[in-house]
Formats: sequence, structure tokens, C-alpha cells
Amino acid sequence: MIQSNRSFFQEYLNELYPDAKCELNYKRDYELLIATVLSAQCTDKQVNKVTAKLFSMYDIFSLKEASQKDIEDIIHPVGTYTKKTKFIIEIANKLVKDHKGRVPNDKEYLKTLPGVGIKTINVVLGNLYNVPGFAVDTHVERVSKRLYIAKTEDNVTIVEQKLMKSFPKDKWVLLHHQFVLFGRYHCKARNPECTNCLMKERCRVGKKKTKSNNNFKRKYTV
Repeated sequence: MIQSNRSFFQEYLNELYPDAKCELNYKRDYELLIATVLSAQCTDKQVNKVTAKLFSMYDIFSLKEASQKDIEDIIHPVGTYTKKTKFIIEIANKLVKDHKGRVPNDKEYLKTLPGVGIKTINVVLGNLYNVPGFAVDTHVERVSKRLYIAKTEDNVTIVEQKLMKSFPKDKWVLLHHQFVLFGRYHCKARNPECTNCLMKERCRVGKKKTKSNNNFKRKYTV
């Protein structure tokens, strides 16, 4: 993606989502961490339903003492619930033991927590401490590849590196949220809304759809 296209896309995102923010519901730092872990292969909407019940019944201190079965029953709808239950109980244990239940601004420490990868770390530190990072989820990856910021064969690590090279560091946190919302509600995996999208001529999918529509018009216009 050339510089003029990057600048144009930033302006477009600022117009569409000027106040973009995380759509996971949380009131405490550990709630965001746990919600992000639960969001793997699950929608934020479903996670919010589950965490509303989970966090009404448990705080970080009682969660570390909770039974596997009780937590599984609550988080069952998010998928892979057995594995995720083990993750969040162990996270609660480590946070209480090491940091009195708080989530530290410490990337290296967070890497030691079960179920916590770089995407989760970027989301958590970006939202809690405004630490620059560009978390790459399925929406961010899809948008990046469609707009030629990354190649279709790039893995998430390469996509993240290319995003960080393409945009100003002080905008990474906001842009992450904007990319997520753009991919979730606009540049969707299925049936993307290309017709009125200002990026359609700069997009792999948009250009194909435009070409297809033009061919159809030429074929059937007398």
C-alpha cells in the first residue's frame, strides 16, 4: 500500500470511527485480560454475554479458587471452554500471587500467562496503558490483506510488522480498533459492503467486484 493510500485510509477510518474503542465489556483490568482470552475464535458479543455472568459471580480472588466445572458451565458458549477455563483459573492464580490481582504493564510477564499471546498482550496493554501495539485478529488481518498492506500468504506476525511500518506509532492503538470495526461492520468476511466503500478501487475484493459489475453492465446494456 503506497503512502497516499495509507493516508487516505487513515482519514477514511477517522471519518467512519473517530472514537473507536474495544467492544469487550470490562470494569477492571483483569476483566479485560480474561475477556480477551475468552474471545479467541468467538465474537465479542458472545463473550460479553458470558463475562456479564462470570464477573457478577467471581472476582479475581474467588476465581482462583473456583471449580473447573462451575466455570465451564458459565463459559460454555464461547467454545473450547475446557481449555479456556484452565487458562483463566491459572491466570487468576498467577495474578493474585505475583501482583495482588492486578494486571501489570509488563509484556514479558504477560507472555508467561497461559492462553496469552501477542495479540492479547497488545489489546490489553493498549487499552489499559495506551502502550503502542497493533493487535492482529481476523478482522485486522483480512482488511490488511485486502488493501495490499500485506500479502495474502503473510502470517499474522508479518502482517503486524507491516502494519507497524505503515502507520505512525502513536496511532497504532486507535488504528487497531478502527481496523477491527471496519472489518467487523464494513469489510466483512462474507458480503463486504463494497458498493459505497471509498477504498473499493484500492482493494483486492473491491476491484474484482467493480470489474465484474462493469462487465455485466457492458454485456447487458444496449
